[in-house]
Amino acid sequence: MSEIIKNGRVQADEWTVLRLAEGDDPAAVALPAGRVIVPLAVWLARRDALHAQAEAGVLGVWLAGDEDPAVLAGDLSALALIAVDFPKFADGRGYSIATLLRTRHGYGGELRAIGDVLRDQFFFLLRCGFSVLQPREGKYSAAQLEAALASLRDFSEPYQGAVDRPEPLFRRQPRTPLHKEAA
Repeated sequence: MSEIIKNGRVQADEWTVLRLAEGDDPAAVALPAGRVIVPLAVWLARRDALHAQAEAGVLGVWLAGDEDPAVLAGDLSALALIAVDFPKFADGRGYSIATLLRTRHGYGGELRAIGDVLRDQFFFLLRCGFSVLQPREGKYSAAQLEAALASLRDFSEPYQGAVDRPEPLFRRQPRTPLHKEAA
């Protein structure tokens, strides 16, 4: 079972990410038992059949970097979990997808980063709106994940505005003039 970072701590993951093999038919692929995160293609092919599972909180959907999150706009209230796949560390499209889901589409559920999620990116993933970080299974030891958690507190006050804190620092801090103006 893989480990995730959620709610500021490392914990075991209850979800299985379904990945399609080349040639798999999204409309006919067998779903594993338990909580499962299906690719967008499976959701679109079987939305009516899967909708009840999504509303029950046992089915989520994951998006690839080249998929438009607007496709899920009508389903966001039913989906308790949406994941965004990072196929390699240099692919930054997932940051934009997360930001769009949180800001433009108002998604308030669990937003999970999956795939090639690296420790150096954790802080920035959280700033873009991800609530759960799921590195590849076996990528990090438990001690490395705990150290990564500690490093998330390296920046007490981020300067730039982002999804997690929309106001930049200069707008959050009270300012007093340096010099009194002459009367």
